[in-house]
Order: sequence, then structure tokens, then C-alpha cells
Amino acid sequence: MKIKKPSLIVQIFLGMFLGIAVGFFWKDTAVNFHILSDIFMRLIKMIIAPLVFSVLVVGIAKVGDFKSVGRIGIKTLLYFTALAIVSLLLGLLLVNLFEPGKSMALTLPTAGTETGVEASKGFDAKTFIEHIIPASIADAMAKNEILPIVIFAMFFGVGASSIGKKGKVVVEFFDAVSHIMFKVTNYVMAFAPLGVFGALAAVVAKQGIGVLSGYIYLISTFYLGLLFFVFIVLFLICFVTKIKFFQLLNHIKEPVLLAFSTASSEAAMPKTIESLERFGCGNRIVSFVLPLGYSFNLDGSMMYMTFATVFIAQAYGIHMSLSDQIIMLLILLITSKGMAGIPRASLVVIAGMLTYFKIPVEGLLLLLGIDQILDMGRAATNVVGNAVATAVISKWEGELNYHHHEMNIDKMKLD
Repeated sequence: MKIKKPSLIVQIFLGMFLGIAVGFFWKDTAVNFHILSDIFMRLIKMIIAPLVFSVLVVGIAKVGDFKSVGRIGIKTLLYFTALAIVSLLLGLLLVNLFEPGKSMALTLPTAGTETGVEASKGFDAKTFIEHIIPASIADAMAKNEILPIVIFAMFFGVGASSIGKKGKVVVEFFDAVSHIMFKVTNYVMAFAPLGVFGALAAVVAKQGIGVLSGYIYLISTFYLGLLFFVFIVLFLICFVTKIKFFQLLNHIKEPVLLAFSTASSEAAMPKTIESLERFGCGNRIVSFVLPLGYSFNLDGSMMYMTFATVFIAQAYGIHMSLSDQIIMLLILLITSKGMAGIPRASLVVIAGMLTYFKIPVEGLLLLLGIDQILDMGRAATNVVGNAVATAVISKWEGELNYHHHEMNIDKMKLD
């Protein structure tokens, strides 16, 4: 009988527990295991530039396509952008209010002399422009500077979509590149259990077992934020637009549960379409808004990106000023687009943010062990957020009809 290989999640949890045990019992040896996490972090850095570039070019070129859909497209994008800002801000508010990173109190990696110090220089317009607009895209990619890559990808994507047929070939090429990069991301993630093992063994050996209480605090803070988003923010949106929020929740409870248990909002998509049509949303709106939402409206993931970046900065005792946090919010508003469907994509985006703000990327390994637990909440929130978005746009377009579909279903039964 062939033994089934445990899933990546199980492997990461095993790596986590083994790392804690080894760090606790074999302190002297465990300190050297950080080499495993170094290897893993270099692999993650290796995929950032090509992944972000290809995904963004395709995403932006596709946005160019739906000029034809005009009015609904504009309404949908405005709604998505507004909600993205709300979720990014909520993530920042939570992490600044509860400061979950403080309990980690990590020491900066050995090169700590220049890490985090450079970021605290006063604001200088010249340096700022140099950081944003690339003199050479190859140089920006070589240094993994995420913002210049984003700027170039935006120009490139808009250019590609505006020249029609010829541009389509290039967009299809980058679409293929992005799929190859997803595959490479999966290969790299196969090293994650070793990376987590090495990181935790080294951290526990250095800091002692007390560092773990920080995890429980982090998870509860994040879930508190997700619940606030769903039951306060989304509820208020439905209240204002006169949508029956709890009736909608009742219709989508299955896809939400599916997303929660698989930690993937994509897994729940077919079921969500069906549930929304049964709720009374117009088919035309559902088939347009929902797929777009999966690229542009990942509320749970957006909240996580600001939350996680500041959390890691706090863990290393690096202060992120208000202006730093606003710049981060604006960058994330763009970078998070088109990141749907990529497992662990948020980690790649966060890695880019950490590099940009000179925060040690090794901090990501703190989150890898519990990323699955956080991902379950993010995925479920993404599904609710997209369902509400679809209902709101249906309502605005006069295509939300509660009883119409129930009548149709009854009629079909009679026939």
C-alpha cells in the first residue's frame, strides 16, 4: 500500500513543532539551523520580480478590455477601490492599536547595522522619485524593488492593451509567464517546511519558548479584525443600500464554509455564483462582477497585507512612521491587483513590501507557520466581500430581485 504524502500544510505544521522542540532541547545546535530559512528566503526573493511583473501586466491589460462594459465596469472598480482602502486601513488600525508584533521582540539579523536605519532618514523628494521611477527596469528587477516594477508594468500593460491585436500576443505571453511563475511558486513553497523548521528552531533557541504566546495574540487580533469587517463594515454597506444582509449570508453559507476549510476563496467560486443567483442577483451582473472581484476585491487578503507588514516591523522593533504606512497602503492598493488564485501570493507581495521598507524579509517565516490559520479567515472574508459587492452592483443596476428567482425555481418544479 502506497503511503500518501502529507499536504504542505501538515508538513509546515510538522516543521513548526519540530523546530520548536529542537530549539528548546538542543539550543547550541539549533542556532545554526537558520541557514535553512536563509535558503528558503532567497528562493522567495528570486520569484518576486517576474511574478509581480507578469501578473500586473496581464491584470492591467485586461482592465483595458472592459472599457466596452463601461458603466458597470466603472461602478464596480470604484466600489472595489473604496473597499480596498477600507480593508487596508482596518489592517493598519488593528496592528497599530494592538501591536501584536511587540511581544515577539526579535533581534535584527546580523547585518542589522544598516537594516531599518536607512528607512528612517527624513523625506527627500529626489530619493523618493528615484525609488518610484526606474532608470532601468532590469536594475529594479535585479534589486527586487517592487514599486518601480509596478510603475513599469502599468505603462507596459496599458500600452499592450492599446495596440490591439499585436499587443494581445504579448499579453498572452505574459499570461503564460505568470502561470509558469505560479508553478515555480509551488516548487519554492515545497521548501517552506524546512524554512519554517530552521527559523523557529533558531528563534526558540535564541529567545526561549515565551516567543510563542505572541502567536496566539496575533491570530486572535487578526480574526477580531475580520469579524469587524464582515459584521460591521459589510453590514453597514448592505444597510445603506437596503440589501438583506443576513438573508444573503444565509444563501452563501456553504461557499463561505468551503472557502474557510480549504483556505481558498477560488474553491468556493462556482458555488458562490449559484448562491447569488438564487439570492436574486442578475445573472449578467454575477458573471461580470464576481470574476472581477476575485482579482480586485480580496478584502481579507488586503487587510492581511498591511497587518502582516507592520507586524513584522514591530517584531524587529522597527518603527514605521505614518508617512511610511501611507506609502505602503498606496503601493499595496496597486500591487494586490491580480494576485487572486495564487497560493501564498500575499506572502510574495509582503516580501516585496519588506524589501522596500528595509525590514528583514526573514520575518516572513514568523507568519509561514500560522499562515494557513490566517488564510482560512482571509478566504472566507473574501467570499463574503465579493458576494456583497455583487449584490450592491445588482441593486444599483436595478437587477436585484429577491422573489423573482424563487418563483422561477418553483415554476420549474411545477413544470
